[in-house]
Parts: sequence; structure tokens; C-alpha cells
Amino acid sequence: MPAPDGAVLVVDGVFALRAEIDGWWDLRIWLDVDAQDSVARGTRRDRARAGAEAVSLHRDRYGVAEDIYGRETDPMSRADVVVDNRDFDAPHLIRGLVDGRA
Repeated sequence: MPAPDGAVLVVDGVFALRAEIDGWWDLRIWLDVDAQDSVARGTRRDRARAGAEAVSLHRDRYGVAEDIYGRETDPMSRADVVVDNRDFDAPHLIRGLVDGRA
């Protein structure tokens, strides 16, 4: 779909910092959170849909895939901006934007 000049497209996705699609992004943002918090947040979010399987889904499927992705891709090092998102209510900048630029 065509976009007007000056439009901004925000893409949010798992595994979005893979090398084979790296050329599509002008700015890469990584939200850093530890695996335990990621499993807990995903479980809370998906419990209504996945029921008792929510923990296993996030720990044994998504968590394992994310671990492989992290080892193979090192997405944090590829990011222009890194945000510590361990405290969901108080994220803070680790690396990136200074005076509006990465």
C-alpha cells in the first residue's frame, strides 16, 4: 500500500532484527527484558486464550525460540536504541536517542 511522503511505519514483531531483513529498517529498537519476566508477562496476557498451557507455551516454545534467536542474531547489538523494559511501568534508555537521533 502506498504511503504519503514523510509517513512513518512502525513494525513490531518477534525476530524482526534478523540479518536477512535488516535492510528494511531505518531505526531498530530493542526492548530488553529477562526471560523470566517475559514468560510471566506472556502467561498473564495469554492465560484466557491458552488456559493452563500458557506457561508451557511461553517457557518451552516461545522462550526456547527467543533464546536461539538471541544466540544466533544478538539483536541487542544490532539495535540503534535499547530500552530496559524490566520494570514495565518505568522503562529507561540504555543506549540510543540523543537530541532525537540514534
